[in-house]
Amino acid sequence: MGLQNILFILLLLGATFLFIVNVRKVRRNILLGHDIDRTDKPSERWKTMTLVALGQSKMLTRPIPAILHIFVYVGFVLINIEVVEMFIDGVTGSHRFLSFLGGFYNFLIAFFEVLAFLVTFGCVIFLLRRNVIRIKRFISKDLDGWPRTDANLILTTEILLMSALFIMNAADQRLQAMGMHHYIKAGSFPVSSFLAPAFGGMQVGTLIVIERLCWWFHIIGILGFLNYLVISKHFHILLAFPNVFYSNLNPKGQFSNLASVTNEVKAMMDPSFIPAPAPAGHPQRFGAKDVMDLNWKQLLDAYTCTECGRCTSACPANQTGKLLSPRKIMMDTRDRLEEVGENIDKNGSFKDDEKSLFGNYITAEELWACTSCNACVQECPVNIDPLSIIIDMRRYLVMEQSAAPAGLNLMFTNMENNGAPWQFSPADRLNWAKEN
Repeated sequence: MGLQNILFILLLLGATFLFIVNVRKVRRNILLGHDIDRTDKPSERWKTMTLVALGQSKMLTRPIPAILHIFVYVGFVLINIEVVEMFIDGVTGSHRFLSFLGGFYNFLIAFFEVLAFLVTFGCVIFLLRRNVIRIKRFISKDLDGWPRTDANLILTTEILLMSALFIMNAADQRLQAMGMHHYIKAGSFPVSSFLAPAFGGMQVGTLIVIERLCWWFHIIGILGFLNYLVISKHFHILLAFPNVFYSNLNPKGQFSNLASVTNEVKAMMDPSFIPAPAPAGHPQRFGAKDVMDLNWKQLLDAYTCTECGRCTSACPANQTGKLLSPRKIMMDTRDRLEEVGENIDKNGSFKDDEKSLFGNYITAEELWACTSCNACVQECPVNIDPLSIIIDMRRYLVMEQSAAPAGLNLMFTNMENNGAPWQFSPADRLNWAKEN
Protein backbone atom coordinates (compact mmCIF):
# COMPACT_ATOMS: atom_id res chain seq x y z
CA MET A 1 0.00 0.00 0.00
CA GLY A 2 1.48 3.32 -1.13
CA LEU A 3 1.47 6.75 0.46
CA GLN A 4 -1.38 7.90 -1.79
CA ASN A 5 -3.57 5.01 -0.64
CA ILE A 6 -2.88 5.79 3.03
CA LEU A 7 -3.67 9.48 2.50
CA PHE A 8 -6.88 8.59 0.70
CA ILE A 9 -8.03 6.22 3.46
CA LEU A 10 -7.30 8.82 6.16
CA LEU A 11 -9.15 11.47 4.16
CA LEU A 12 -12.14 9.17 3.61
CA LEU A 13 -12.34 8.18 7.28
CA GLY A 14 -11.99 11.80 8.44
CA ALA A 15 -14.67 13.10 6.07
CA THR A 16 -17.05 10.27 6.99
CA PHE A 17 -16.53 10.86 10.73
CA LEU A 18 -17.14 14.60 10.36
CA PHE A 19 -20.28 13.95 8.32
CA ILE A 20 -21.68 11.58 10.96
CA VAL A 21 -20.95 14.08 13.76
CA ASN A 22 -22.71 16.90 11.92
CA VAL A 23 -25.69 14.75 10.92
CA ARG A 24 -26.13 13.71 14.56
CA LYS A 25 -26.30 17.39 15.53
CA VAL A 26 -28.96 18.03 12.90
CA ARG A 27 -30.93 15.02 14.13
CA ARG A 28 -30.72 16.28 17.69
CA ASN A 29 -31.92 19.72 16.61
CA ILE A 30 -34.89 18.25 14.74
CA LEU A 31 -35.87 16.16 17.76
CA LEU A 32 -36.05 19.30 19.90
CA GLY A 33 -39.55 19.61 18.44
CA HIS A 34 -42.39 17.87 20.20
CA ASP A 35 -43.67 14.55 18.94
CA ILE A 36 -46.25 14.05 16.22
CA ASP A 37 -47.49 10.79 14.71
CA ARG A 38 -46.82 10.49 10.99
CA THR A 39 -46.82 6.70 10.68
CA ASP A 40 -50.37 6.25 9.39
CA LYS A 41 -51.21 5.12 5.84
CA PRO A 42 -47.77 3.60 5.09
CA SER A 43 -48.62 2.52 1.53
CA GLU A 44 -49.80 6.03 0.65
CA ARG A 45 -46.64 7.47 2.18
CA TRP A 46 -44.38 5.22 0.09
CA LYS A 47 -46.36 6.13 -3.02
CA THR A 48 -46.09 9.86 -2.25
CA MET A 49 -42.36 9.59 -1.65
CA THR A 50 -41.85 7.69 -4.91
CA LEU A 51 -43.80 10.22 -6.97
CA VAL A 52 -42.75 13.48 -5.30
CA ALA A 53 -39.23 12.89 -3.93
CA LEU A 54 -37.91 10.32 -6.39
CA GLY A 55 -40.06 11.15 -9.41
CA GLN A 56 -40.06 14.92 -8.76
CA SER A 57 -43.64 15.14 -9.99
CA LYS A 58 -44.29 18.56 -8.43
CA MET A 59 -41.31 20.04 -10.28
CA LEU A 60 -43.08 19.48 -13.58
CA THR A 61 -45.44 22.41 -13.05
CA ARG A 62 -42.54 24.53 -14.37
CA PRO A 63 -41.13 22.46 -17.27
CA ILE A 64 -37.86 24.28 -18.05
CA PRO A 65 -36.35 24.24 -14.54
CA ALA A 66 -37.81 20.75 -14.09
CA ILE A 67 -35.90 19.37 -17.07
CA LEU A 68 -32.69 21.12 -15.99
CA HIS A 69 -33.09 19.86 -12.44
CA ILE A 70 -33.61 16.30 -13.69
CA PHE A 71 -30.33 16.62 -15.63
CA VAL A 72 -28.49 17.67 -12.48
CA TYR A 73 -30.33 15.32 -10.12
CA VAL A 74 -30.12 12.14 -12.19
CA GLY A 75 -26.64 12.91 -13.45
CA PHE A 76 -25.16 13.67 -10.07
CA VAL A 77 -26.71 10.56 -8.48
CA LEU A 78 -25.67 8.11 -11.20
CA ILE A 79 -22.19 9.57 -11.65
CA ASN A 80 -21.56 8.60 -8.04
CA ILE A 81 -21.40 5.01 -9.29
CA GLU A 82 -18.14 5.98 -10.96
CA VAL A 83 -17.10 7.68 -7.72
CA VAL A 84 -17.50 4.29 -6.00
CA GLU A 85 -14.95 2.91 -8.44
CA MET A 86 -12.64 5.84 -7.68
CA PHE A 87 -12.96 5.04 -3.96
CA ILE A 88 -12.01 1.41 -4.64
CA ASP A 89 -9.03 2.57 -6.69
CA GLY A 90 -8.06 4.95 -3.89
CA VAL A 91 -8.06 2.19 -1.27
CA THR A 92 -6.49 -0.61 -3.33
CA GLY A 93 -4.18 1.36 -5.61
CA SER A 94 -5.84 -0.15 -8.69
CA HIS A 95 -6.85 1.83 -11.78
CA ARG A 96 -10.34 1.46 -13.27
CA PHE A 97 -11.12 -1.48 -11.01
CA LEU A 98 -14.40 -2.27 -12.75
CA SER A 99 -12.82 -2.55 -16.20
CA PHE A 100 -13.24 -6.34 -16.01
CA LEU A 101 -16.87 -5.66 -17.01
CA GLY A 102 -15.57 -5.18 -20.55
CA GLY A 103 -18.04 -3.72 -23.04
CA PHE A 104 -20.54 -2.93 -20.32
CA TYR A 105 -17.87 -0.88 -18.56
CA ASN A 106 -17.26 1.08 -21.76
CA PHE A 107 -20.99 1.78 -21.97
CA LEU A 108 -21.10 2.91 -18.33
CA ILE A 109 -18.21 5.36 -18.72
CA ALA A 110 -19.73 6.77 -21.90
CA PHE A 111 -23.10 7.08 -20.18
CA PHE A 112 -21.52 8.83 -17.18
CA GLU A 113 -19.75 11.29 -19.46
CA VAL A 114 -23.00 12.21 -21.17
CA LEU A 115 -24.64 12.67 -17.77
CA ALA A 116 -21.71 14.80 -16.59
CA PHE A 117 -22.16 17.01 -19.64
CA LEU A 118 -25.88 17.40 -18.87
CA VAL A 119 -25.07 18.24 -15.23
CA THR A 120 -22.62 20.90 -16.41
CA PHE A 121 -25.15 22.29 -18.89
CA GLY A 122 -27.88 22.41 -16.24
CA CYS A 123 -25.64 24.15 -13.69
CA VAL A 124 -24.53 26.76 -16.22
CA ILE A 125 -28.14 27.57 -17.10
CA PHE A 126 -29.06 27.75 -13.41
CA LEU A 127 -26.21 30.21 -12.83
CA LEU A 128 -27.40 32.34 -15.73
CA ARG A 129 -30.99 32.29 -14.43
CA ARG A 130 -29.81 33.52 -11.03
CA ASN A 131 -27.16 36.06 -12.02
CA VAL A 132 -27.81 37.21 -15.60
CA ILE A 133 -31.52 36.70 -16.30
CA ARG A 134 -32.15 37.43 -12.59
CA ILE A 135 -35.49 35.70 -12.19
CA LYS A 136 -37.54 37.54 -9.59
CA ARG A 137 -37.70 34.79 -6.97
CA PHE A 138 -33.88 34.56 -6.97
CA ILE A 139 -33.18 38.26 -6.36
CA SER A 140 -35.55 38.97 -3.45
CA LYS A 141 -34.16 40.35 -0.21
CA ASP A 142 -34.64 37.16 1.80
CA LEU A 143 -31.77 35.63 -0.23
CA ASP A 144 -29.31 38.45 0.47
CA GLY A 145 -25.99 37.37 1.93
CA TRP A 146 -25.13 33.72 2.51
CA PRO A 147 -28.21 32.11 0.84
CA ARG A 148 -27.38 33.66 -2.53
CA THR A 149 -23.67 32.87 -2.13
CA ASP A 150 -24.52 29.31 -1.11
CA ALA A 151 -26.51 28.69 -4.30
CA ASN A 152 -23.83 30.14 -6.58
CA LEU A 153 -21.04 28.33 -4.73
CA ILE A 154 -22.62 24.91 -5.07
CA LEU A 155 -23.42 25.39 -8.78
CA THR A 156 -19.85 26.54 -9.46
CA THR A 157 -18.46 23.61 -7.49
CA GLU A 158 -20.51 21.11 -9.48
CA ILE A 159 -19.27 22.63 -12.75
CA LEU A 160 -15.66 22.38 -11.53
CA LEU A 161 -16.14 18.77 -10.41
CA MET A 162 -17.57 17.75 -13.77
CA SER A 163 -14.79 19.66 -15.58
CA ALA A 164 -12.16 17.84 -13.51
CA LEU A 165 -13.80 14.55 -14.49
CA PHE A 166 -13.56 15.42 -18.20
CA ILE A 167 -9.93 16.55 -17.95
CA MET A 168 -9.01 13.44 -15.94
CA ASN A 169 -10.60 11.17 -18.55
CA ALA A 170 -8.96 13.06 -21.42
CA ALA A 171 -5.50 12.68 -19.87
CA ASP A 172 -6.27 9.04 -19.05
CA GLN A 173 -7.31 8.45 -22.65
CA ARG A 174 -3.98 9.83 -23.93
CA LEU A 175 -2.03 7.68 -21.47
CA GLN A 176 -4.00 4.62 -22.57
CA ALA A 177 -3.21 5.38 -26.21
CA MET A 178 0.49 5.67 -25.34
CA GLY A 179 0.37 2.21 -23.75
CA MET A 180 1.52 3.42 -20.36
CA HIS A 181 1.76 0.86 -17.59
CA HIS A 182 -1.13 1.02 -15.09
CA TYR A 183 -3.34 2.96 -17.54
CA ILE A 184 -5.11 -0.04 -19.01
CA LYS A 185 -7.30 0.42 -22.06
CA ALA A 186 -10.81 0.69 -20.70
CA GLY A 187 -13.77 2.98 -21.05
CA SER A 188 -15.36 4.99 -23.82
CA PHE A 189 -15.12 8.79 -23.71
CA PRO A 190 -17.61 10.54 -26.02
CA VAL A 191 -17.21 13.95 -24.32
CA SER A 192 -13.64 14.08 -23.01
CA SER A 193 -12.32 12.72 -26.32
CA PHE A 194 -12.88 16.24 -27.69
CA LEU A 195 -10.34 17.47 -25.10
CA ALA A 196 -7.79 14.70 -25.68
CA PRO A 197 -6.10 16.37 -28.72
CA ALA A 198 -5.15 19.29 -26.48
CA PHE A 199 -2.88 16.90 -24.56
CA GLY A 200 -1.27 15.48 -27.71
CA GLY A 201 2.15 17.09 -27.35
CA MET A 202 2.56 16.61 -23.61
CA GLN A 203 5.12 14.41 -21.92
CA VAL A 204 4.05 11.29 -20.06
CA GLY A 205 5.00 12.76 -16.67
CA THR A 206 2.90 15.88 -17.30
CA LEU A 207 -0.11 13.80 -18.33
CA ILE A 208 0.17 11.65 -15.21
CA VAL A 209 0.36 14.76 -13.02
CA ILE A 210 -2.74 16.23 -14.70
CA GLU A 211 -4.67 12.97 -14.40
CA ARG A 212 -3.71 12.53 -10.73
CA LEU A 213 -4.42 16.15 -9.81
CA CYS A 214 -7.90 15.95 -11.35
CA TRP A 215 -8.51 12.61 -9.64
CA TRP A 216 -7.61 14.09 -6.24
CA PHE A 217 -9.56 17.29 -6.94
CA HIS A 218 -12.66 15.25 -7.75
CA ILE A 219 -12.29 13.02 -4.68
CA ILE A 220 -11.62 15.90 -2.29
CA GLY A 221 -14.48 17.82 -3.90
CA ILE A 222 -16.91 14.92 -3.38
CA LEU A 223 -15.91 14.45 0.27
CA GLY A 224 -16.01 18.21 0.84
CA PHE A 225 -19.42 18.37 -0.81
CA LEU A 226 -20.64 15.61 1.49
CA ASN A 227 -19.84 17.70 4.55
CA TYR A 228 -20.90 20.97 2.96
CA LEU A 229 -24.40 19.52 2.50
CA VAL A 230 -25.04 19.62 6.24
CA ILE A 231 -24.57 23.41 6.45
CA SER A 232 -26.24 24.17 3.14
CA LYS A 233 -29.71 24.26 1.64
CA HIS A 234 -28.51 21.36 -0.48
CA PHE A 235 -29.11 19.04 2.47
CA HIS A 236 -32.47 18.54 0.74
CA ILE A 237 -30.66 16.04 -1.51
CA LEU A 238 -30.83 13.62 1.43
CA LEU A 239 -33.71 14.98 3.53
CA ALA A 240 -36.26 15.29 0.71
CA PHE A 241 -37.06 11.57 0.93
CA PRO A 242 -37.93 11.33 4.65
CA ASN A 243 -39.56 14.76 4.54
CA VAL A 244 -41.95 13.72 1.77
CA PHE A 245 -42.54 10.33 3.39
CA TYR A 246 -43.73 12.05 6.58
CA SER A 247 -45.92 14.55 4.72
CA ASN A 248 -49.27 15.63 6.10
CA LEU A 249 -51.70 13.43 4.18
CA ASN A 250 -54.81 15.22 5.41
CA PRO A 251 -56.71 17.41 2.92
CA LYS A 252 -55.16 20.85 2.53
CA GLY A 253 -56.98 23.34 4.69
CA GLN A 254 -57.81 20.81 7.39
CA PHE A 255 -56.38 22.27 10.58
CA SER A 256 -55.61 20.28 13.69
CA ASN A 257 -56.87 21.24 17.11
CA LEU A 258 -54.53 21.73 20.04
CA ALA A 259 -54.85 18.69 22.30
CA SER A 260 -54.56 20.91 25.38
CA VAL A 261 -57.50 23.06 24.25
CA THR A 262 -59.56 20.03 23.22
CA ASN A 263 -59.00 18.47 26.63
CA GLU A 264 -60.10 21.68 28.36
CA VAL A 265 -63.31 21.82 26.33
CA LYS A 266 -64.08 18.15 26.96
CA ALA A 267 -63.43 18.62 30.68
CA MET A 268 -65.85 21.57 30.76
CA MET A 269 -68.56 19.60 28.97
CA ASP A 270 -67.98 16.32 30.79
CA PRO A 271 -66.77 16.52 34.42
CA SER A 272 -65.93 12.80 34.33
CA PHE A 273 -63.46 13.29 31.46
CA ILE A 274 -59.85 12.56 32.46
CA PRO A 275 -57.28 13.74 29.86
CA ALA A 276 -54.26 11.60 29.08
CA PRO A 277 -51.10 12.87 30.76
CA ALA A 278 -48.91 15.07 28.58
CA PRO A 279 -45.64 13.48 27.41
CA ALA A 280 -42.51 14.40 29.32
CA GLY A 281 -41.02 17.62 28.07
CA HIS A 282 -44.22 18.53 26.23
CA PRO A 283 -44.45 22.31 25.90
CA GLN A 284 -47.10 23.96 28.02
CA ARG A 285 -47.42 26.93 25.69
CA PHE A 286 -50.46 27.39 23.47
CA GLY A 287 -49.16 27.65 19.91
CA ALA A 288 -45.52 28.33 19.08
CA LYS A 289 -43.24 31.16 20.12
CA ASP A 290 -39.91 29.42 19.54
CA VAL A 291 -38.64 26.41 17.61
CA MET A 292 -38.98 24.10 20.62
CA ASP A 293 -42.75 24.73 20.50
CA LEU A 294 -42.98 23.31 16.97
CA ASN A 295 -43.16 19.60 16.16
CA TRP A 296 -40.24 17.62 14.75
CA LYS A 297 -41.79 17.45 11.27
CA GLN A 298 -41.94 21.26 11.08
CA LEU A 299 -38.26 21.38 12.04
CA LEU A 300 -37.46 18.71 9.45
CA ASP A 301 -39.28 20.92 6.92
CA ALA A 302 -36.95 23.79 7.83
CA TYR A 303 -33.82 21.73 7.19
CA THR A 304 -35.28 20.35 3.94
CA CYS A 305 -36.12 23.75 2.43
CA THR A 306 -34.47 24.13 -0.98
CA GLU A 307 -34.88 27.93 -0.99
CA CYS A 308 -36.23 27.64 -4.53
CA GLY A 309 -38.83 30.33 -3.82
CA ARG A 310 -41.73 28.60 -5.56
CA CYS A 311 -43.79 29.04 -2.39
CA THR A 312 -43.14 32.77 -2.24
CA SER A 313 -43.73 33.27 -5.95
CA ALA A 314 -47.17 31.65 -5.56
CA CYS A 315 -48.08 33.48 -2.33
CA PRO A 316 -50.88 36.02 -3.01
CA ALA A 317 -49.89 38.07 0.03
CA ASN A 318 -46.31 38.39 -1.19
CA GLN A 319 -47.41 39.17 -4.74
CA THR A 320 -49.51 42.08 -3.50
CA GLY A 321 -46.54 43.62 -1.72
CA LYS A 322 -47.10 42.35 1.80
CA LEU A 323 -44.14 41.41 3.99
CA LEU A 324 -44.87 37.67 4.09
CA SER A 325 -42.51 35.26 2.33
CA PRO A 326 -43.13 31.55 3.06
CA ARG A 327 -39.53 30.84 2.02
CA LYS A 328 -38.31 33.31 4.65
CA ILE A 329 -40.50 31.62 7.28
CA MET A 330 -38.69 28.33 6.64
CA MET A 331 -35.24 29.92 6.43
CA ASP A 332 -35.84 31.83 9.68
CA THR A 333 -36.98 28.64 11.41
CA ARG A 334 -33.82 26.84 10.30
CA ASP A 335 -31.58 29.76 11.32
CA ARG A 336 -33.15 29.95 14.77
CA LEU A 337 -32.90 26.17 15.16
CA GLU A 338 -29.21 26.30 14.25
CA GLU A 339 -28.76 29.08 16.83
CA VAL A 340 -30.45 26.95 19.49
CA GLY A 341 -28.26 23.98 18.52
CA GLU A 342 -25.09 26.06 18.89
CA ASN A 343 -26.37 27.21 22.29
CA ILE A 344 -26.72 23.56 23.36
CA ASP A 345 -23.26 22.69 22.02
CA LYS A 346 -21.76 25.54 24.01
CA ASN A 347 -23.62 25.07 27.29
CA GLY A 348 -24.45 21.36 27.36
CA SER A 349 -28.17 22.17 27.43
CA PHE A 350 -30.21 25.10 26.18
CA LYS A 351 -29.55 28.28 28.14
CA ASP A 352 -32.11 31.06 27.74
CA ASP A 353 -30.67 33.60 25.30
CA GLU A 354 -33.65 35.97 25.53
CA LYS A 355 -34.41 35.32 21.87
CA SER A 356 -37.19 33.48 20.11
CA LEU A 357 -38.42 32.64 16.63
CA PHE A 358 -41.26 35.11 17.02
CA GLY A 359 -40.00 38.62 17.51
CA ASN A 360 -36.33 38.10 16.70
CA TYR A 361 -36.85 36.36 13.38
CA ILE A 362 -40.51 36.48 12.36
CA THR A 363 -42.82 39.44 12.94
CA ALA A 364 -46.55 39.64 13.59
CA GLU A 365 -46.96 41.56 10.34
CA GLU A 366 -45.66 38.59 8.38
CA LEU A 367 -47.90 36.12 10.22
CA TRP A 368 -51.12 38.08 9.81
CA ALA A 369 -50.46 38.73 6.12
CA CYS A 370 -51.06 35.04 5.40
CA THR A 371 -54.43 34.21 3.81
CA SER A 372 -54.16 30.48 4.71
CA CYS A 373 -54.73 29.62 1.05
CA ASN A 374 -52.19 26.74 1.01
CA ALA A 375 -50.59 27.94 -2.25
CA CYS A 376 -47.15 27.62 -0.65
CA VAL A 377 -47.87 24.05 0.46
CA GLN A 378 -49.16 23.10 -2.98
CA GLU A 379 -46.15 24.59 -4.79
CA CYS A 380 -43.36 23.11 -2.65
CA PRO A 381 -41.56 20.37 -4.63
CA VAL A 382 -40.68 18.48 -1.41
CA ASN A 383 -44.00 18.89 0.48
CA ILE A 384 -42.87 21.48 3.02
CA ASP A 385 -45.70 23.09 5.00
CA PRO A 386 -44.91 26.73 5.92
CA LEU A 387 -48.58 27.33 6.72
CA SER A 388 -48.51 25.00 9.73
CA ILE A 389 -45.75 27.09 11.34
CA ILE A 390 -47.65 30.31 10.60
CA ILE A 391 -50.85 28.92 12.15
CA ASP A 392 -49.06 27.70 15.28
CA MET A 393 -47.41 31.08 15.76
CA ARG A 394 -50.75 32.83 15.25
CA ARG A 395 -52.21 30.57 17.93
CA TYR A 396 -49.53 31.79 20.31
CA LEU A 397 -50.34 35.42 19.52
CA VAL A 398 -54.07 34.92 20.01
CA MET A 399 -54.16 32.52 22.94
CA GLU A 400 -51.16 33.70 24.96
CA GLN A 401 -50.62 37.29 23.94
CA SER A 402 -54.18 38.34 23.05
CA ALA A 403 -52.50 40.09 20.15
CA ALA A 404 -54.92 39.43 17.30
CA PRO A 405 -55.71 42.27 14.88
CA ALA A 406 -58.72 44.43 15.77
CA GLY A 407 -60.88 42.87 13.07
CA LEU A 408 -60.32 39.39 14.45
CA ASN A 409 -60.92 40.49 18.01
CA LEU A 410 -64.29 41.91 16.92
CA MET A 411 -65.13 38.61 15.25
CA PHE A 412 -64.14 36.66 18.39
CA THR A 413 -66.38 38.91 20.51
CA ASN A 414 -69.31 38.45 18.13
CA MET A 415 -68.87 34.68 18.12
CA GLU A 416 -68.77 34.66 21.92
CA ASN A 417 -71.84 36.86 22.31
CA ASN A 418 -73.91 36.04 19.21
CA GLY A 419 -72.71 32.61 18.12
CA ALA A 420 -71.71 34.00 14.71
CA PRO A 421 -69.02 36.33 13.30
CA TRP A 422 -71.58 39.10 12.64
CA GLN A 423 -72.76 41.77 15.04
CA PHE A 424 -76.38 40.63 15.01
CA SER A 425 -78.31 38.77 17.64
CA PRO A 426 -79.39 35.24 16.69
CA ALA A 427 -83.04 36.45 16.61
CA ASP A 428 -82.25 38.93 13.84
CA ARG A 429 -80.19 36.58 11.72
CA LEU A 430 -82.91 35.97 9.09
CA ASN A 431 -84.10 39.56 8.76
CA TRP A 432 -82.38 39.85 5.38
CA ALA A 433 -84.87 37.32 3.96
CA LYS A 434 -87.95 39.31 4.93
CA GLU A 435 -89.85 41.10 2.21
CA ASN A 436 -89.62 44.90 2.15
